[in-house]
Amino acid sequence: MGIIQCSDQSSRRHFLKWSGLTAAAFATRGLYGQGSKNDRKLGVALLGLGKYSSGQLGPALRVTERCYLAGVITGHPEKGEQWASQYNLKKQNIYTYDNLEKIADNPDIDIVYVVTPPALHPEFTIRAAKAGKHVISEKPMATSVADCDKMIAACKTAKVKLGVGYRIHYDLYHQEMMRHAREQDFGPFMKMTGDRGFVFGSRAWRIDKKLAGGGPMMDLGIYIVHGACMAANGAVPVAVTAHEEPKTKPDLFNEVEETIRWTMEFPNGSQCEAITSFNHSADVFRVEGSKGWMDFKQHAFTYHGIVCETSRGPLNLNAVNQQAAQMDDFADCILNNRETLVPGTLGRRDIAIISSIYQAAATGKRVTVEI
Repeated sequence: MGIIQCSDQSSRRHFLKWSGLTAAAFATRGLYGQGSKNDRKLGVALLGLGKYSSGQLGPALRVTERCYLAGVITGHPEKGEQWASQYNLKKQNIYTYDNLEKIADNPDIDIVYVVTPPALHPEFTIRAAKAGKHVISEKPMATSVADCDKMIAACKTAKVKLGVGYRIHYDLYHQEMMRHAREQDFGPFMKMTGDRGFVFGSRAWRIDKKLAGGGPMMDLGIYIVHGACMAANGAVPVAVTAHEEPKTKPDLFNEVEETIRWTMEFPNGSQCEAITSFNHSADVFRVEGSKGWMDFKQHAFTYHGIVCETSRGPLNLNAVNQQAAQMDDFADCILNNRETLVPGTLGRRDIAIISSIYQAAATGKRVTVEI
């Protein structure tokens, strides 16, 4: 099994940059742009104007320093008009899914951020790449490893960069966890536990298997899968076991799981025990080593408000706009021709792990993870 990580020197440099900045400093001075050779700001077009775009990405693009909102691509023209008015966008930078290819001729747009249900990510990523635009795919990257491979191949062929919306890589608390995992001052994290869920009450695309690829495992469990790999210093689990719990709302969750428990086994013998559900509320994650521990007691994977304690005492770090940091870093990668911390291969890895978890739940057997 492989390890996906950046070099220690590079990771340390990124962490030190982050830990020395306050949220106010980030908003006013930027982050990666401070030492950048190229000061041009890149134009981002959001493809899909649902809640995540309207509630998080759009507002984040008001405070980014390396990129800005240049356009939108939507299946609902009336939404495009609303965004044009709200963000003072050029009318010619408002596109529909049908005329997406025309962005090839628009120099204002450098990056397309695909923010649709996961099953639609491959189509739009490939189309945007063929139009010569760099792409960020929201997570989950796709609903199958095969589709992830198609997305990676399309971007490689088009010679554009592909990133995945793993915003927690830019959060200070998770950066600190990765530092501990790398430097092992708490010892290797041998025991990990996680619980992420919320109560889902009405039918929507997140429980449509064709669009979402699954239920809470795809929507929420992916954070624990990703977080465990971060805590394992980038290592990939060698095997998984899983169990789907009986459904309390079988009519609502007739296509996907309602609650699932799983275990990930890592090469060094460490394990992660986790649960994710659309029938209870939780957002916690804990990692333990022989010399110390970190406990994300509240809002472990949410946008803000993380409450984290360690064996050395409470951890109080600066608030960071995760989405702004993620997009600024991707823009900086393009401007300075460096690799992103969250490439398509990382998204593919997580889909491979999740696919193994679903297989284990369906068969009741221990499944070897093949990356």
